[in-house]
Amino acid sequence: MTDNRSLAEWISALDLNRRQELLKGITEEECDALYYDWSFWARKNQLPPEGIWFCWLILAGRGFGKTRTAVEWIRNMVEGDSPLKAPKGAPERIALVADTLLDGKLTMIEGESGLLAATHKDFMPVFNSSNKKLIWPNGIQAFLYSAESPDQLRGPQHHVAWADEMAKWRYIEDTWSNLLLGLRLGKEPKVLATTTPRNIPLLRRLVEDKSTRVIRGSTYDNLSNLPQSFFNQVVGQYEGTRIGRQEIYGEILTDVPGALWNRDLLESIRVRQVPDFERVVVAVDPPVTSGKKADTCGIIVAGLDSNNRAYILEDNSVQGLSPHGWAKAALAAYHMFDADRLVAEVNNGGELVESLLRQIDPDVSYRAVRASRGKVLRAEPVAALYEQGRVLHKGFFSELEDQMCCLTGEGLDGGKSPDRVDAMVWAVTELLLKTQSRPQIRNI
Repeated sequence: MTDNRSLAEWISALDLNRRQELLKGITEEECDALYYDWSFWARKNQLPPEGIWFCWLILAGRGFGKTRTAVEWIRNMVEGDSPLKAPKGAPERIALVADTLLDGKLTMIEGESGLLAATHKDFMPVFNSSNKKLIWPNGIQAFLYSAESPDQLRGPQHHVAWADEMAKWRYIEDTWSNLLLGLRLGKEPKVLATTTPRNIPLLRRLVEDKSTRVIRGSTYDNLSNLPQSFFNQVVGQYEGTRIGRQEIYGEILTDVPGALWNRDLLESIRVRQVPDFERVVVAVDPPVTSGKKADTCGIIVAGLDSNNRAYILEDNSVQGLSPHGWAKAALAAYHMFDADRLVAEVNNGGELVESLLRQIDPDVSYRAVRASRGKVLRAEPVAALYEQGRVLHKGFFSELEDQMCCLTGEGLDGGKSPDRVDAMVWAVTELLLKTQSRPQIRNI
């Protein structure tokens, strides 16, 4: 067998008669043993690299099987051929490092593919949540750490480590360096890093390091083990998009480091003529304060055509006005475009936003929206729609597009508020994503 399929996948692809011929005579005990035999279930890209290496880096999309791969790597070292006693050369101390302690507990240890689920009941380790320690019957121990507290890794020593979803770590550089400084037990300390990638310096350095063995994979590699609903809801949403290249195919995106939009994309969706619209909305991101140094009040007008595409029609954002001033500007855009709805974020203003608008126009069709997730998380589904060609720009919006091309996980340069982008995200969400779960919106 020369392809990437597992032996199990290869057998399942045979015709019924051939499968029955291969599997007849297998006893119940042998079936039980086969269930826990990773060499039978693993794809080629889920097996440890050959040769000498220090870091095994798995850069793969969601659903690839990164967690199961890491769990089986640890199981093989811990159990060996005779699990009742530690195999010769087995690591006695293992570090398990997660984004948070809760993530580590729910994914690495207690998850559906975690260490407890993958281990035979006769050799089940015991997890003590109070001291974050996992102990196998042969005495080997694993210690759970959180990347939220890098100093926890100062001092403890380990033989091997599993670093899970490291691209999400809050303090990635400090956590990684402290982890490596503690990998000083045994003759060949090793670390397995499993992550859906991001364009961050540490991952780029690891990829270039000669002691690293990089395995890349996509969600599609694990197609036979994933439910169709996952592909319909998750993969379908991001397929063909920049975010999809990262989340599905596990690419490190280098064209626009950290940004959700780029100039080439925006140029490709620019139009001069627009069709008739079935709906038009005005979205408002109100500033917390007023005055010359206050944030801009984002005011974006967008329309929806009969082909379920959204068009950004106008950026009427204003800066430095009083609450009454920006409310008048928003309502002016509402009437100018004969809009069907005005939506406004009310995290900071609450009911005062609606009260202010209705003082000027009691009959305005109004919807309050409240952000329950961070700005970047709310913007990601909208960025995906741009890449699918479902959001177009009528002309050029210099200030809005400057913000779009500078919006990263750290926000905008200089700590400025992405007010125009926020308003644009709410407008597109109202037109195209209102029935979906992200961004989370609810009536007030």
